[in-house]
Amino acid sequence: MTRTADIIVIGGGMAGASAAAEIAGAGATVLLLEMESQPGYHATGRSAAMYEPVDASAVVSGLTRASGDFLRSPPADFAQASLLSPRGVLMMGYPGDEALISAAKAAGFDEVDAAFARARLPIVKTDGAIAVLWDGLAQDIDVDALHTGRLRALRRAGGTVLVDAAVQGARRVDGAWRVETRVGDCVAPVIVLAAGAWSDLVARSCGVRPVGLQPKRRSAAILAGPAGMAVQGWPEILPADVSFYCKPMGGKLMLSPAEEDPMEPHDAWADDLRLAEAVERLEATLDISVQRLERTWGGLRTFAPDGLPVVGFDPEAEGFFWLAGQGGYGIQTSPALSRVAAALVAGGGIPDDIAAEGIDAQAISPSRFR
Repeated sequence: MTRTADIIVIGGGMAGASAAAEIAGAGATVLLLEMESQPGYHATGRSAAMYEPVDASAVVSGLTRASGDFLRSPPADFAQASLLSPRGVLMMGYPGDEALISAAKAAGFDEVDAAFARARLPIVKTDGAIAVLWDGLAQDIDVDALHTGRLRALRRAGGTVLVDAAVQGARRVDGAWRVETRVGDCVAPVIVLAAGAWSDLVARSCGVRPVGLQPKRRSAAILAGPAGMAVQGWPEILPADVSFYCKPMGGKLMLSPAEEDPMEPHDAWADDLRLAEAVERLEATLDISVQRLERTWGGLRTFAPDGLPVVGFDPEAEGFFWLAGQGGYGIQTSPALSRVAAALVAGGGIPDDIAAEGIDAQAISPSRFR
């Protein structure tokens, strides 16, 4: 069976689902292809994303700020409440971290005292720290509500989601892309590639030159908080060198070594050695003794060579649009990036409110790698 549409979106994670919903909402017919049996199985389904407008990257910060209104006050037919909840981030600076501390302050962190830190995280150890920094703007994101809301919006706009639809190849024929999948061929004038860690591989299968994306693993674990203490209201804690981070999740604590180990695209799992190192650092930072890790997992965050997203039409392949390389910030930037993608796919420019945050189409275009 051959299916036809105006736009084929490859990848049903947050990027693909969000872009597909925006494009369909503008009136185009959209086919969303997901290789797994359910959308969001990989990076999206394993994310502990936060909304952090304080960031060293001007592009990520701008996209995050431009996403804030949607996340704070989504449309009534999307969600009944905010997709954000208060969290905050405590950053501990130690001898040798002076440059990192200065950079964090320049990015928007405020310096606070030990009493401030202990009032928010009673078990934090401040001895030995030369600075304690605070980001009060950081908030948790309800990733599941955001993703499922996008899929609902896509279907409500007439879009179709195909699962178990791994792309086996594609070719340009008579002004349209014919995409071969496990569930049949799909034909459309435009492909939007949002396949996360697999994006370069899928591009190559379409006869399009890769842009040099690199998936990098990040491990995570769930552990119990101290006995008798309610942890859910605690902030995230991390050192200035970001050698780990820890935050509440579901009444327990989520710990990550924050590693960025290069990997080939695969169904990622946690690195036990990295997690053991993170536990040691956590115990040096908090008054806590970790007896066991209750659950572990891993995910892949995908980076372009310059660390910026890759969004736009490929100058070497007609009708082939990239939406990849979000570098671990794909959740918090998805409201803005999906609007950017929809506007560019339709032949327009960056929406004015997003451009006002300093986002330039050329800075994120795949043409910078051609």
